[in-house]
Amino acid sequence: MQEIRYRPIGVIHSPFKETKGMPIQPAGARGVAGTVEVIPECGDGLKDLDGFSHIFLLYHFHLSQGYSLMVKPYLDDSLRGVFATRAPRRPNAIGISVVRLVGIEGCTLHIEDVDIADSTPLLDIKPYVPEFDSTEVERTGWLAGKAERVAAAEADERFK
Repeated sequence: MQEIRYRPIGVIHSPFKETKGMPIQPAGARGVAGTVEVIPECGDGLKDLDGFSHIFLLYHFHLSQGYSLMVKPYLDDSLRGVFATRAPRRPNAIGISVVRLVGIEGCTLHIEDVDIADSTPLLDIKPYVPEFDSTEVERTGWLAGKAERVAAAEADERFK
């Protein structure tokens, strides 16, 4: 299989210096402020982004080492397949979060609802568009009846 390489386009800053105690999803991080420092070479790519209230951040789980195909997620006590979770210990340690875009100053994005560890390498930014990205779902798998607990859930060190 072909090797794929990515180069970070910036770094995400948040109040979370370690994973323990972090919110596990943006829904549990309402109002948590952070910034994204985009490298100057990518600054022109930020043009027109200020017209969106929310953005997707795709990033590298830099604090996660190795991976497990079976994990015990934060909202459950059973082992689950990693691809049925959002756990960071993945074969490709790629994370995704929808955050509120508060403002842009040069190459700095001011964001809220941050559930990301400080100094996380940023891989990409995409605008969140409800007409494209929101859909009715019929089922939510093992998370049915558990997702509403996300606001109170905090990360521990199980995925280091």
